[in-house]
Amino acid sequence: MQNSDSLQVLLNDPNLSADLKDIAQKVLNLQRISFDEGVLLYEKAELGYLGTLANYIRNAKHGDKTYFNRNFHIEPTNLCVYDCKFCSYSRLIKQRGEGWEYTMDEMLDMVKKYDNEPVTEVHIVGGVLPQYDLPFYTQLFTIIKRHRPDLHVKALTPVEYHYIFKKAKIDYATGMQLMKDAGLESMPGGGAEIFHPEVRDLIAKDKCTGDQWLQIHEEWHKLGMRSNATMLYGHIEKYWHRVDHMERLRQLQNKTGGFQTFIPLKFRNQDNQMSNVPESTVLEDLRNYAIARIYLDNFDHIKAYWAMISRNTAQLSLNFGVDDIDGTLDDTTKIYSMAGAEEQHPAMSTKELVELIKQVGRHPIERDTLYNVVTDFKDHVFAEEAKPKFYKLPVVN
Repeated sequence: MQNSDSLQVLLNDPNLSADLKDIAQKVLNLQRISFDEGVLLYEKAELGYLGTLANYIRNAKHGDKTYFNRNFHIEPTNLCVYDCKFCSYSRLIKQRGEGWEYTMDEMLDMVKKYDNEPVTEVHIVGGVLPQYDLPFYTQLFTIIKRHRPDLHVKALTPVEYHYIFKKAKIDYATGMQLMKDAGLESMPGGGAEIFHPEVRDLIAKDKCTGDQWLQIHEEWHKLGMRSNATMLYGHIEKYWHRVDHMERLRQLQNKTGGFQTFIPLKFRNQDNQMSNVPESTVLEDLRNYAIARIYLDNFDHIKAYWAMISRNTAQLSLNFGVDDIDGTLDDTTKIYSMAGAEEQHPAMSTKELVELIKQVGRHPIERDTLYNVVTDFKDHVFAEEAKPKFYKLPVVN
């Protein structure tokens, strides 16, 4: 079936409501849906309908291509001055005995561990502490780039930058320029949670506001640099809070074009102050990926973290708008496992990731951080799977 045929089937369905047909027609015509239509999708649209629209958009943008990268994480500390109610990862300073605080030398040793590995990215994000300040991070980025110039440094969220720049008494524009000069090459999408203060003030009151988060990304984009964006969903927010969150991202993307990827993050309720809040179902997760793909028409990529949602759900998500399932990770992150993710030791080899993607009929592409193709694995045969050689035996007449 051609990509547009499935949409035509929807449009010809006599049982589909007029408002949902209008949205499907907009998708077919490459028209943007409205805020109210975004809410409507959450409230009325069935999973099959959403999957059809999201898969149409995904295939139009990327075909069968599904991206991943070879990365590793450095998490400088899990101690934090902030007390986010949903966080299973961080410990307050008074709980110092339950945490870690890596020195710069220890972090450089982590980088050196991968000196002979074909990784393309180091992802640095963690808690907020006074000693991890402007001089610390500018020096860290500089020595990483000096040691391994080809390693892409993707580091820190606006939550960290807001604290660092406030402590240094500099504005966001100056701070982001200093970080770029030190070797920062892109920003991850964390710390966004839910932008609307109705929710943010209840779950993450102390840290940067939604507007400040967006301002820091805007300053980074003004420097010609790229970043990602996230949304923490499935807790106390209402559907319209999710749409409001995506609307603010969509508006900033209209202005700067600096976002690469949107990553919906599933709230996990293990060992945090919101453990009484039930988690979303897999069906709701897939609906959320699909609506994000439909709503964020100016974002190139939608990513699912396989380590957070499980390998099987990640495979399913590839038919609901997702075209990126993150990286190999190599068991270097504790953020997911401490929150109760299915993957308690989230390591996957390149071969395993490629097979995961191929099993659902998609085309695996190893990318770098900026989505340049590193290796096309469509027809790749791994060395240990090399086909046996057959020798022609002599024919005896």
